[in-house]
Amino acid sequence: MLGTLIGTLSDWLYTYLLVILLIAAGLYFTLRTKFVQLRLFRESFRVVGERPREAGAVSSFQALMVSTASRVGTGNIVGISTAICCGGAGAVFWMWVIALVGGATAFVESTLAQIYKRRAPDGSCYGGPAYYIEAALRSRPLAVVFAVTLVLTYAGGFNMLASYNLQSTFSAYDFYDPAVTPWVIGAVLAAVVGYCVMGGGKRIIRFTSTLVPVMGGLYVLAAVVVIAMNWRLLPQVFGAIFSGAFDFRAIFGGFTGSAVMYGIKRGLFSNEAGVGSAPNAAASAEVSHPVKQGLVQMLSVFIDTLLVCSATAFMLLCSGVEPAEALKGAPYVQLALENEFGAAGPIFITAAMVLFAFTTLIGNLYYVDNCLSYIVGKIPAREFMVLFRIDAMALIFLGSGMEINLVWNLADVLMGVMALINLPVIVLLFPPVRAALADYTAQRRTGKDPAFRAETAGLGGKTECWN
Repeated sequence: MLGTLIGTLSDWLYTYLLVILLIAAGLYFTLRTKFVQLRLFRESFRVVGERPREAGAVSSFQALMVSTASRVGTGNIVGISTAICCGGAGAVFWMWVIALVGGATAFVESTLAQIYKRRAPDGSCYGGPAYYIEAALRSRPLAVVFAVTLVLTYAGGFNMLASYNLQSTFSAYDFYDPAVTPWVIGAVLAAVVGYCVMGGGKRIIRFTSTLVPVMGGLYVLAAVVVIAMNWRLLPQVFGAIFSGAFDFRAIFGGFTGSAVMYGIKRGLFSNEAGVGSAPNAAASAEVSHPVKQGLVQMLSVFIDTLLVCSATAFMLLCSGVEPAEALKGAPYVQLALENEFGAAGPIFITAAMVLFAFTTLIGNLYYVDNCLSYIVGKIPAREFMVLFRIDAMALIFLGSGMEINLVWNLADVLMGVMALINLPVIVLLFPPVRAALADYTAQRRTGKDPAFRAETAGLGGKTECWN
């Protein structure tokens, strides 16, 4: 009953609301910023390497890694598999569309987070959608609603899904018992994450933050090897992607299961552009101009979708294994790699999923901590945080044993609600972003390292960090 209700709500959201809203907002920002995601693409690489002027401050690159830790995860592997198995190869094209227009959306929301960020007593910065909603729209109730929705999405929907995706990769092994193994893996994962977020896992976090970029690189390399081994299939793969993307008879005959809907769902889940999550990390960076961090977060969308997700899609479609709904999720990925690398393929994917799931869970709880502080108006008491984290661990455990459609639909619905709040807000708040972008490009044309002052964007006295 619950699964049917959430599935119906998910289909309705992505059929009638979010498809229109996501693409319309992305196109609006693309046109109003004069294609910032293409025009300043090279500039985004330049600013990501800048170091903060103050020792110990969070750099653009560090803020990028926090948001990328949450973005690049199990959804880049299992989510793409699910989209292709259920929506067909054409879903990949619509995933690209969401990434391209979403780059401009990511730029706008992260620039806003920088403009309206706040300064902590220790000199560090913090902020995000809840803060720019209150500061610019003078609506704390709406800001609290957004913050609560983010907590439910990341501590609940997304972490439950990451837990499920991780345990599903073990289904390829002989020891896997569907009635027992998911709960065992969920318990172990919940315990390890709990150990880390309770303050005892700094060594584990440092270890994984070092290893995950290496594993991510190896994963993309493995995908490239599969593609290179089957390069003769590339014309056929591109043909399947474009023919499936524009098969309008199939799309309008059953939109809720079409390539368009799956491409948009999985593209949004993967890159989170417009959802309002990455701005929480973007606000923490110490930069001389808000536009710099907007460009950096825009780059994260391309890394996530156009690099990692595309690598997964081409690897699967070039593997020679035919996608089928019965294989959706981890089984299709494991079968594809087993077809190319033998028994080592599934083992490699399991190792990648363990690391990706772990960093996703930690990154998600970083966002949650930021919003909890906003909701209560201060850093929550230690006792409250301990109880909350125990609840978060229980949800990780619960997610591992849930049914696949329920856990995906729950994550999609919660993410959709966040986007429904955040997208109209950033459209309303676009004028200061446009002014900041004009100021940035004007300074760059004169050869300066851009520095921002609130007065230039008509925000004198309305920001905390730029007056």
